[in-house]
Amino acid sequence: MNTSNNRPNSTPTEEEQFEHLKLSTWASIKKFFSELLDIRSETDRDATITAVKKDISFKGHNAWILIFSIFVASIGLNVSSTAVVIGAMLISPLMGPIVGVGLAVAINDVETLRRSLINLGVMIGLSVLTAFLYFKISPLTEETPELLARTYPTILDVLVAIFGGLALIVAKTKSGTIASVIFGVAIATALMPPLCTVGYGLAIGNLNYAGGAIYLFSINTVFIALSTFIVAKLLRFPLVRYANSRRRRLISRVASLIALIVMVPSVILFLNLLDKQVYENRTKEFVRDVINYDGAEVVKYTFDYPSKEIEVYLIGRLVPQGQLNKWQTALGETEQLEGSKLNIYQGSDQSGELAEKISGDLKEDILEDLYVNNQKELRDKDLRIEFLEDEITKLKIDEIEFATLSKEVQLNYDKLISFSYSKRVMTNFTQIDTIPVFEVDWDRSVNSRTRRSNNEKLANWLKFKLSLDTLLIEER
Repeated sequence: MNTSNNRPNSTPTEEEQFEHLKLSTWASIKKFFSELLDIRSETDRDATITAVKKDISFKGHNAWILIFSIFVASIGLNVSSTAVVIGAMLISPLMGPIVGVGLAVAINDVETLRRSLINLGVMIGLSVLTAFLYFKISPLTEETPELLARTYPTILDVLVAIFGGLALIVAKTKSGTIASVIFGVAIATALMPPLCTVGYGLAIGNLNYAGGAIYLFSINTVFIALSTFIVAKLLRFPLVRYANSRRRRLISRVASLIALIVMVPSVILFLNLLDKQVYENRTKEFVRDVINYDGAEVVKYTFDYPSKEIEVYLIGRLVPQGQLNKWQTALGETEQLEGSKLNIYQGSDQSGELAEKISGDLKEDILEDLYVNNQKELRDKDLRIEFLEDEITKLKIDEIEFATLSKEVQLNYDKLISFSYSKRVMTNFTQIDTIPVFEVDWDRSVNSRTRRSNNEKLANWLKFKLSLDTLLIEER
């Protein structure tokens, strides 16, 4: 009986071993990636809700910590110290009510939403009032770079608020809150500086600064709350149960409506800021790559996104109209800049208008350069004038009519026995001068005091007579 084909205990073939290895490897890879980004297994929903509710309140210790941190941040902005501003953000308890709003909407908790909104309003009012009082009494009211950076939002501020809010709520949902993440988000989202800038704007009476800063704070607040809402929904946080089913449905609809009201404007705002940022980048590239003309230089450019106008300021050689038309055509063909209008201002033929339009800082830079260059030219000219004056003096010395001069001297000073003239070359090892020297010999009957007086009078008369700045009178 042939039993060669009946091999129940035979080892797997190489092909079977490879297939098994491939399947096990693929399963391991899938398991690795599924666990890599999975946050549900370590999410403590009940503890997260309790922690968020605990951080909402703004009274007692939290209120004083907020006041002191606002003072610290205001000082940091006032002296343009980034390190001080970061330190203030680390101790500030601003995140609690904002996260509470997002979570309350996600779980249909009306009571938590009410508390969060009230405390958020108290937080904003207390922060702005503190900053206002500081900047009102502070002798330093200069617009520092740290302050100006918080007067209007950009697309980067929105992105930071979105991802910062996501990092914050994800950290809070983990069993055992990650404190370093909380601190990092507090620094990145920068909620305090805009509120301080609102107080600064109100203190100096600049409503544009105050409005832009509160706009920036509102964007950060909305997107942090929105990120909290989205994560809470994705992690399926339990909804608050109400005994009355009708009330539960009403609360659910109100929460959904609030979420929709927040999300739709936020998306529109994000897209608008993104378009503006793209327009700004395209404008910068266009001016850098296209606005080039030999002998002309771009000193500044501005753009107005709503009206689609780009203004470029040139100095130097006058650009002909034909070249300006080419630039306008190129602008119309540039992606994202279609329909924009190009206004060119040239210093050579529109200096008055240019001077009115260029900002004060640029004027200062240009005037400073002109002043430095003019001072250098003036110094060079002064040196040349001094040299020429020396040469003229030398020529005058050579042209002295000594015979006539000596007769006049003799008529004025009858006690003068002899009068001679010579040129002396002198140096202080820096420059060489030729000085006229007049030698006099007085009668012995003239006393020393009279001789000194006569020498002084003679020197003054010779300077006037010969138009000389310097000369020497020496006695034999």
